[in-house]
Amino acid sequence: MSAKKILLIIVGLFAALLLMLVSAVMLGRLLLKSDDSDFPRGQGIGLVEIKGMIVDPSEPVRQLRYFLKKDNVKAVVLRVDSPGGVVGPSQEIYQEVKRLAAKKKVVVSMGSLAASGGYYVAAPATVIYANPGTITASIGVLIKFSNIEGLLGKVGIKSATIKTGTFKDAGSPDRPLSAEDRAMFQAVIDSTHEQFVRAVAEGRKLPVEEVRQLADGRILSGEQAKAVKLVDRLGNLQDAVEEAGRLAGISGEPEILLPPKKKVNYLDLLVEGAEQRFDGVLNKALGRGLQVTYE
Repeated sequence: MSAKKILLIIVGLFAALLLMLVSAVMLGRLLLKSDDSDFPRGQGIGLVEIKGMIVDPSEPVRQLRYFLKKDNVKAVVLRVDSPGGVVGPSQEIYQEVKRLAAKKKVVVSMGSLAASGGYYVAAPATVIYANPGTITASIGVLIKFSNIEGLLGKVGIKSATIKTGTFKDAGSPDRPLSAEDRAMFQAVIDSTHEQFVRAVAEGRKLPVEEVRQLADGRILSGEQAKAVKLVDRLGNLQDAVEEAGRLAGISGEPEILLPPKKKVNYLDLLVEGAEQRFDGVLNKALGRGLQVTYE
């Protein structure tokens, strides 16, 4: 084979590799970028929904940040229908609602249930609406443990634990909680409970002691919550939208603006594997492992 042919082959291979690289970069940008080219340009009210257990805060946080940056979104309605969830994710959403409410009006509309972590994320809003029969409040923290030591003994299974510290296996299902374990866990939930109380007091502009008297885990109807100032007004989603429009200075019926949907990250699915991705979500949803929850 002549030197000229070899050179042409090398150049051809290099060009093909370069083309593949450029194509991969363009495909990656297409898959990873959230396209908002079709987002309405007129003034309106943004709508963010929080439904079900609060486990993964990434999507509500993304939507709240998106609306914060949009000048044509004059206010945001946060629709909450949640029994609560894990402490950390609830606090992340709370912080984003607080950040947004410092710049724009945020009106919460509570659905059938906005309790514990569901109330936590609503606390810093400008105005909170609830239906008269909405189940809300439930300001409290818990950690759940199961003990199967007796069951294991009946089927002849014994376990052994090698640990590096006194509390490393605290809460293990194959042994009872010691007094020291209970004291350690109680200190943790007391700390997170106090954070909850302070967050509600700050968001609702209420005295801390007044909130603490209500923070014993009790649930309240929307009507009861309004009587103790945890809710501002009674009304449905449409009432909240109209209130947001008034606060934003929009005349007439405000247009509801939805955030663009986040595109599926196929690259992550390929790298991590669909099974691992879905199993991770399932583990969180089922509460495998130690979780401190607002519920």
